Formats: sequence, structure tokens, C-alpha cells
Amino acid sequence: MNALHLLATTVKPVENNPILNISIFLAFVAVTLIIVIRSGRNNKSAADYYTGGRSFTGPQNGFAIAGDYLSAASFLGIVGAIAISGYDGFMYSIGFLVAWLVALLLVAELMRNTGKFTMADVLSFRLKQGPVRVAAATTTLAVCFFYLLAQMAGAGGLVSLLLGINDKLGQSIVVTVVGALMIVYVLVGGMKGTTWVQIVKAFLLIIGALAMSIWVLALNGFNLSALLDSAVAVSTSVPADAILAPGLKYGTNPLDFISLALALVLGTAGLPHVLMRFYTVPTAKEARRSVVWAIWLIGAFYIFTLVLGFGAASLVGADTVLAAPGGVNSAAPLLALALGGPLLLGFISAIAFATILAVVAGITITAATSFAHDIYGSVIKKGKGNPDDEVKVARRTVIVIGILAIAGGIGVQGQNIAFLVALAFAVAASANLPTILYSLFWRGFTTRGAVWSMYGGLSSAVLLIIFSPVFSGTDTSMFGAAVDFAIFPLSNPGIISIPLGFFLGWLGSVTSTVKESPKLAAEMSVRSLTGHGAEKAVEH
Repeated sequence: MNALHLLATTVKPVENNPILNISIFLAFVAVTLIIVIRSGRNNKSAADYYTGGRSFTGPQNGFAIAGDYLSAASFLGIVGAIAISGYDGFMYSIGFLVAWLVALLLVAELMRNTGKFTMADVLSFRLKQGPVRVAAATTTLAVCFFYLLAQMAGAGGLVSLLLGINDKLGQSIVVTVVGALMIVYVLVGGMKGTTWVQIVKAFLLIIGALAMSIWVLALNGFNLSALLDSAVAVSTSVPADAILAPGLKYGTNPLDFISLALALVLGTAGLPHVLMRFYTVPTAKEARRSVVWAIWLIGAFYIFTLVLGFGAASLVGADTVLAAPGGVNSAAPLLALALGGPLLLGFISAIAFATILAVVAGITITAATSFAHDIYGSVIKKGKGNPDDEVKVARRTVIVIGILAIAGGIGVQGQNIAFLVALAFAVAASANLPTILYSLFWRGFTTRGAVWSMYGGLSSAVLLIIFSPVFSGTDTSMFGAAVDFAIFPLSNPGIISIPLGFFLGWLGSVTSTVKESPKLAAEMSVRSLTGHGAEKAVEH
């Protein structure tokens, strides 16, 4: 089918059916708000607000983890990346999935056994509470902010496509509405409300992706080779079959690809909002079960992205995707439009929007919990504050984070959200993962090592991102090609910042004159392996 003909048949129905699209979208928002309000009624304590009272089973938490992890980047960004870049785009799916092995084998059960509410509970267990908690809260807020930027960018592009909004002002209003909804979700529902929204959303997202994948395969006689051939037939790359081989996007700079791969594979185990999900189950056994469920659900979904991405390349075309209001992030909704018309477009877009709302709610409550529990409760009040006051501080923090996320989301409109999430993964892998692994497995680790590792990994990752082509020097940069202060040639800083984080953790520990308590180190080792006394693992 001719690309210009497709463009005419895709954009017009979106503009002519805003009432249908907004009706489906509002129905999803109404249902999820009812879930949040009903769940929020049972929030009677800090544990209820932060971790849902540890009341979720392994399968329930597995769906919630999948809901947290399968963000707008997974659905919109990766499908778009595959539609445009083919094989190189699918590397996002591979990286995100393989990363779960690191989380499962190295940190999931041990983190749950050692901590109570946040990542900092584990990192500060046998170290000095003040400096380590402040550093951990700082890195948590930074990772959450980068992740929120990606979700907000996805929301703006998605709803703009739904309603046919092409101007920046209209998209900015959309981002503002998303931020306001996110604030309401978290203020009212807490962790319990957001968890149930994530469970519902994960189920709908996987079912929707499965249905579209079967539809695409049915059009190609359930023959994956035929699907790939049809994608090559309409490809505008030179040569046409370049979308089936590595190098279309990263061929000019293999180091950029290696850096991206490191960030994706190592980043999951350092994502605070994913780690926090392990605290919502009652036992270590349920934590293991939840991760196994999550791996199966996430793995199945990423197989669907391969079909959906090449389906979009075949049925919609790369040029049409790039010309749409949401740019590369529009591939999945446009594929739904090509398959089932405005009704399927509205349904799939509503699922994607529920995805964004659920993920931003989970990220926001993680950031707010980290500030309230780690900085206010443990550092300012030195562990002697009222838990109810902590929750009040967390609620106020939600509003501040929401405002910052709205402002940032307006600034990154048009960026590929899978790429933005990869930056969040790089910061998580650089600032959090070294400290987590050292804390769990190295008894010689010290407070200085933890602080150096977290601040060093964070600052190096952020600085390299600022002085990379992400911010300036190219047409796709945040400031465009007219402004150029890019002195770091790679788009992802992981290849430099991740080893630096590990090195600084080691250097700070071996040069530290203050050795940590061997008794607490032994206690942490026993607790992490057995879970004995985990509920009390907060203050020393």
C-alpha cells in the first residue's frame, strides 16, 4: 500500500473521531479511579500507604511488576523503534528482558529480606544512616525523574494522536492533565491503589498486544518470514533489507550500542520503583514467585513487540509513523488504526494511556516514599518521627514531583520514550547497582564507598547525558542542531558511568579509615539469606 495513501487514511479518522476516542479514554480513567478510591479507603498506616500492607500474593505482585515494568517505553517506544530501525530497535526488547535475570538472581529476594520500605533501608543497614540515606534518596529521585520524563512524553504524543492535536500548546495541556491525574491517583490510593491499577493495566496491555499480534500474523498466513518480507517490501532503508540486520541505527557507532546494552541489562536491578515492589509481598517465597510470574509475562509481551513493530513497518510504514503527531511513539496506535479502525485505535490508545498513568503513579509513590521515609523520617527526625507525619510529607512530595514531571514532560515532547527510559536505566545502573551489590555481597564495603559510588555514578551519568547528542548538536536533540555543546560522542553514558560507579565504591571503601561493624555485616548477611527479622530492618 502506498505510504501517502496510508497517511491519508490514518490521520483523517483520528481527526474525525475525537468523541469516540475521548469516550473510551474517559471510561478507562473512570474505572481506574474507582479502583484507586476503593483501595485507598484501607490505607490506615504508613505500611499500607508505602507497601500496600504487604498484602499481595506472588502472582498478583508479578502482574503488578509487569505493569510497572511494561511502561510506555515498552509498548509505544519499542514498537516504534522496531518499525523504524528494525533489528536495532528489537535490542531494546532483548535488553529489557535479559535484565530481569540480573534482578532475579542477584537482588530480588535479598532486597526483600533485608529492607522494609525503600532501597535505602538495605543500603544503610550496616552503614551510617544519615549520609547513605540522603545519597540513596537523591539517586532514587533522579532515576524516577528521568523515568517520569519518558512517560510524560509518551502521554503527550499518544493523546495528541487520539485527538489530532499537532501544536505544542495542545500537547502541553495534555501533559498537564496527565500529571494532575497522576497526582490524584497517588494521593488517594497509595501503593495499594496503584498496585491494583497496575495489575488491571498489565492484564489489558498483554491481552491487547496478543490480539494485535495474532491479527498481524493472520494477515501474513501466520508466517513470520512473510511478515518480515512484507516489511522489507515497503522499507525506505537502503538497502531495503537493512531493517533485518544490525547496524541500521547503531552501525556508525558500535560503542553507543554496547553502552546502551550495558545500561539496559544492568539498569533493572537498580530501578527503585521496581525494587520497591518486592516489599508488597508477605514472604521471601512470594517475592520469588512474583519475579517468576513477571518474567513470563514480560517475556511474552516482548515477543509480541517484535510482531507489532514489523507489523507497523509493513502495514503503516516508517514515513507515516514519523509524520504522525507522536512521531516514532505513534507506531502501535497507527497499527491498531490500520487493523481495526478508530474503535481499535481508541481501545489500544486507552490501554496505553492506562499504562502511562499506572507507571507514573508507581514511580511517583516510590520517589515520595524515599523522600518522606529516608530524608524526613530517618535523617531529619532521626527515626523518631510519627509515621502519620511521614505519610503527610509523602503526599506533599507527590504534588511537588507531579509539578516537576509536568514541566519536564513538556520539555521532552517528540523524543523516543524507549530512548529516554534507557537513560533512566543508565543512571540506575551507575548510581544504585554498584552500591546494592557491594552492600549485599562485600563485607568490606564502607559508608565512604557507598556515598562515593552513588554520587559519583549519578553525577557522571547525568553530566555525560547533558554533554551528549541527547541535549544538543543533532536534529533530534532536545535543543536541536542549532545549539551544540555535545563533547561526549555517545548517546548513552553507561559504558563510562557504570564502571566508574563500581570503581568509586571500591576506592572509597579501601581508602576509608572508618571500618563498619562486623556484627551488623554478619546480621545483614543472615537476614538477606533467610529473611529472619526483616520487618525490623530499618534503624540501628
